[in-house]
Amino acid sequence: MRKFPNAFVILLGVIVLSWILTFLIPHGTYERVTDLQSGQTTVIGGSYHEIASESLSFFDLLLAIPQGLASRADLIVLILLLGGCFYLIEKTGALGQGLQVVVDRLKGREALALILVSILFAAAGATIGLQEEIIALAPILILFCRSMGYNSLVALGISYGSAVLGAAFSPINPFAVVLAQKEAELPLLSGSGYRLVILGIALVLWIWYLWRYARKNRVTAVPMKTEGAGISWRTGLILFLLCLTFAVVTYGLITLDWGFNEISACFFALGIASGLIGKMGIDRTGLVYIEGMKEMTFAAIIMGMASTIPLLLEKGQILDTIVYALFTPIENLPPSISALGMMGAQAMLHFPVSSYSGQALLSMPILTPLSDLMGISRQVCVLAYQYGAVTMDFIVPTNGALMAIIAVAGIPYNKWIHFIWRPLLILFLVAALGIVTAVFTGI
Repeated sequence: MRKFPNAFVILLGVIVLSWILTFLIPHGTYERVTDLQSGQTTVIGGSYHEIASESLSFFDLLLAIPQGLASRADLIVLILLLGGCFYLIEKTGALGQGLQVVVDRLKGREALALILVSILFAAAGATIGLQEEIIALAPILILFCRSMGYNSLVALGISYGSAVLGAAFSPINPFAVVLAQKEAELPLLSGSGYRLVILGIALVLWIWYLWRYARKNRVTAVPMKTEGAGISWRTGLILFLLCLTFAVVTYGLITLDWGFNEISACFFALGIASGLIGKMGIDRTGLVYIEGMKEMTFAAIIMGMASTIPLLLEKGQILDTIVYALFTPIENLPPSISALGMMGAQAMLHFPVSSYSGQALLSMPILTPLSDLMGISRQVCVLAYQYGAVTMDFIVPTNGALMAIIAVAGIPYNKWIHFIWRPLLILFLVAALGIVTAVFTGI
């Protein structure tokens, strides 16, 4: 049986396809305006027009790959430093000892661990849009799940999957709903009560599916290798600093407008401190940290390559044409059908536009006046964007975080799709019912 292509080959194929599309799709653009105070550029609705533009050469295709990598330099640095940090902490034995204590206390109550971890990651996705940071956590989460008899797919389901669900159905995600509401000129965090209800329904169904899958696909539990019994004071201090770092980073993201560089700095300091506390010495600490960074190289490259795709579509002047083609057909449909059409179009648009915050800036200025003309509330317009775009992070191969995480976990893309398509359909059904209900109740 022929082996399914790895993440690198899949992304390379999508990059080449994107370049070919620049020769097949008409070139066009929307007019844009930049706010002088915020520096934010938005699209002017109804301003699309075709333009004459030169096609991209083969060298432009090659050039786009290093340009895509360079454009995500801060994220690549985060993946490398975060990966090195957790690799180093694992080598001190602190993670193994700490997780073993948790496993021992939850023995016979593995379902409770599944529920608690899912809720934790869903909350992180809902509040700070946690996603890329999970790349470095994947090996640890897999180890944790295997010690309880769960396979790697369950580990990614309760972590990455729950985080994406939380971000997609969140009432407060600053990179999705808040940004989209700002573009739609709605009161920030308006409709949060309704979104919270839909989030609760989606999360319950998601955990129920994961629990059923985990129960039917049990694996032999693999005890974690720990040095000594219990938790020493050194282990306790390292774990305390780990929790403190997460708290500081969360505070910085929410209140201080931190970015990837600030997160990288915090975890770099944590890694060095953990190595010294774990009696590795400065030389071995440095070497182990570099070993950990090497482990994350493939994931970092995958993350950067994914950025090449929207870059090619923008340089080829076809991204706006794709947006225009997706949303124009729904203008004359009944309101509820139009709203569902918006969600479907947003889902399709997320293939070329892998950043859902970037998708909000691109699509909401176009959809807002369109929704007014169709008799759809702007709140529903935001729901259609939120549920359609962010939920697609479960499967789109242009999402670098997804491809990097399954690469680290050693899970082929086709195996992930086979695992995720059923619960994804359930989530889209919940989203569709939420949108239709919002249309008829006037949310």
